[in-house]
Amino acid sequence: MAQSTEDNIITFESYYDPMLAHIVRTRLEDAGIPCFIADENVIAANPFYNTAVGGIKLKIFERDLERCRAILADEGDLHEQDHVEIDEEDNAVACPYCASTNVKHRLADDTTTGISGLISTLSGLLSFKGKSEWYCYNCQREFD
Repeated sequence: MAQSTEDNIITFESYYDPMLAHIVRTRLEDAGIPCFIADENVIAANPFYNTAVGGIKLKIFERDLERCRAILADEGDLHEQDHVEIDEEDNAVACPYCASTNVKHRLADDTTTGISGLISTLSGLLSFKGKSEWYCYNCQREFD
């Protein structure tokens, strides 16, 4: 028997702040939308895996996607105002693809993770070369 697409579980948003993920989860649950957090235990056990697993994911049923967007839009996107990156000219940075402020500035070629990433970051022994860019944690796109 084929599963309906309405029964598919999808990632609604990804977060790098566990508290923010739980705030949004609670808002959705208060509106009667079943949802859950994924990958929180992996990140709690080893915070260096945060980027590797793509952050903490808020999972919902596909059938609730538009309703979730409407609920959070009605609240004025307060969940995105909890964390805002600022560029060199003191402007708030938003993703040009999805308008999320859940973005982070990073180096394009920064692929070092785990203990080697920690060592290179702390000691400065390895120089990272590459252009500087922004990454959106909601739509997983890079932009300048």
